Amino acid sequence: MTLWTPSLKQRRGPRYRAIAEAVADDIARGALQEGARLPTHRDLAAALGVTVGTVSRAYAEAQRRGLVSGEVGRGTFVRRERSGGLDLGMPAHGETPLVDLSLNFPVGDLEDRELSKALVALSRTRDLARLLEYLPHAGMPPHRKAGAEWIGRSGLRAHAAQVMVCCGAQHGLAIALLALTAPGDLVLAESLTYPVFKTLAGLQRLKVQGVAMDEQGIVPDALEAACRGGAAKVLYCIPTIQNPTARVMPEARRKRIAAIAQTHGVTIIEDDLYGLLPAERPLPLARYAPESTVYVTSLSKTLAPGLRIGYLWAPRPLFERMIPAIASTTWMAPPLTAEIAARWIDDGTADAILKRKRALAAERQKLAARILRIPGAGAHPHGYHLWLPLPEPWRGETFATRLRERGVAVTPAEVFLAGGGKAPAAVRLCLGAARTTDHLESALRIVADTLEGAPHRELSVV
Repeated sequence: MTLWTPSLKQRRGPRYRAIAEAVADDIARGALQEGARLPTHRDLAAALGVTVGTVSRAYAEAQRRGLVSGEVGRGTFVRRERSGGLDLGMPAHGETPLVDLSLNFPVGDLEDRELSKALVALSRTRDLARLLEYLPHAGMPPHRKAGAEWIGRSGLRAHAAQVMVCCGAQHGLAIALLALTAPGDLVLAESLTYPVFKTLAGLQRLKVQGVAMDEQGIVPDALEAACRGGAAKVLYCIPTIQNPTARVMPEARRKRIAAIAQTHGVTIIEDDLYGLLPAERPLPLARYAPESTVYVTSLSKTLAPGLRIGYLWAPRPLFERMIPAIASTTWMAPPLTAEIAARWIDDGTADAILKRKRALAAERQKLAARILRIPGAGAHPHGYHLWLPLPEPWRGETFATRLRERGVAVTPAEVFLAGGGKAPAAVRLCLGAARTTDHLESALRIVADTLEGAPHRELSVV
């Protein structure tokens, strides 16, 4: 981590903007090198005598300007130079090139032809400008209908009147939490969970408690114990290709989890972002607790992340509570991209893209299995990531640090830990973000080689 402390004495304007400008200036004059890790929010706030919120806003502004990048739990890094508008991950001055296996992107497969076709068709549409107007919060009726059809592919019978178009699954989760909880409420999650959920809960001042998991997902007895006090309001979970463990909760376990939540009056937020990736899958949790489940999915992992279109389904009483939440966050999801998504769902393009993504994911999973040869690795044949347990004496953070030294970025288990406790010795590897299979193969061989070694002595003290 860079010991960087800028001087703000000669800078005018808001402190957050002054910090962002200092980042830009120090990058330009070489004081901050590409790939350097900036101080934590708390450390920089203490050094400058400002609030942590000011530093968070400053880093967000620097990221908006393309100066830095970061991920919750890993840190903030000075970005590498770009070429042709794409971050190629090229090394600076002989630096080891970085292959980023920390970001859970769908396997690269540009949909240029499909998008061009959709845009041409849109250009011939009458009253096209209507898509630029203020429209209903939950979305236009045809867009909600398409969302219901997409959700229906999971096995959940969804009516358009209970479907809301949102800006991706993250937005759907934020809407659900805003509608269902109040500051100070207790929310439950799998003991290892999606880091952005923890961030959303923190922003809303919620208490997060992790629930123990086994190879089938949430342990029913552990959920029963967590619910017994009556304080828990929400259970958030990812039953299909769980992030980060890649586990798929079987049907019998889903029925038990749904029954326990219903008995204790706990509302389930089911994140089914990866639900359509398996060619065959169990029915969603929402089928077993239809009156107390909010179901969220997205097109980010199945079609294209840049569409930023997701769908939220909820039973009618809960659905009405979601409307003020979307109205207060974005008013509505962008109708233009929702229209493209709806057309792709209606004409079969979405299913064709999903089939390609599934096949590409399978190829990369086979490559990873062949190189790593780790019996205990958690993976799904059609998933984009895998969960890699580590042998002693490795820990997740030390292994991730060693890999970054060798040009590979992964995410340690500590980032996913919900509600405290000790993280297992493991890391998550994402197979989709590598631009080519050659890049992925090189990175995986570095992972395999590192597994055979031992931690540096200085890295083993954490």
